[in-house]
Amino acid sequence: MSAGPAEAPRVRACVGLGANLGDAVATLHDAARALAALPGTSGFALSRFYRTPAWGVTDQPDFINAAAAFETGLPATALLETLLSFETALGRRRAADGSDRWGPRTLDLDLLLYGDAVLALPGLTVPHPHLHARAFALVPLLDVAPDIQIPGIGAAVEVLAGMDRSGIEAIP
Repeated sequence: MSAGPAEAPRVRACVGLGANLGDAVATLHDAARALAALPGTSGFALSRFYRTPAWGVTDQPDFINAAAAFETGLPATALLETLLSFETALGRRRAADGSDRWGPRTLDLDLLLYGDAVLALPGLTVPHPHLHARAFALVPLLDVAPDIQIPGIGAAVEVLAGMDRSGIEAIP
């Protein structure tokens, strides 16, 4: 009796979702449905949605942010490519020169964590390089992964405890 093909190792991925143009809530729901439908995805969890002040470039509308956690067999680079394709499909356009990096957007999907991996690849850094400095990402992340550790940093709940959370409000 021969064994079937080896199953890809499964990893718990955490993705940050954000938008501040158009119907941001509807766009985040669409993105969450697309993430949950990824082949081989299981255990999908979506946080509450939060209205958060803009970060980086502050002269723009507030964002709606959320986080998702799920088990996946996709390699980190393939997952990132999928996230970027979802952004494009849902209306995101990026300036070729990166000048809109922290500007308004129809959708932003960030790979925050990929298991306990620490990766520094062209176009992909995991954990997300600013995760430990962004309450707007940590608050929803802790909804779906309350015991999550940020590799090289520590417990996300402890990191968040020392941050200013003013202006971050759960929305119905």
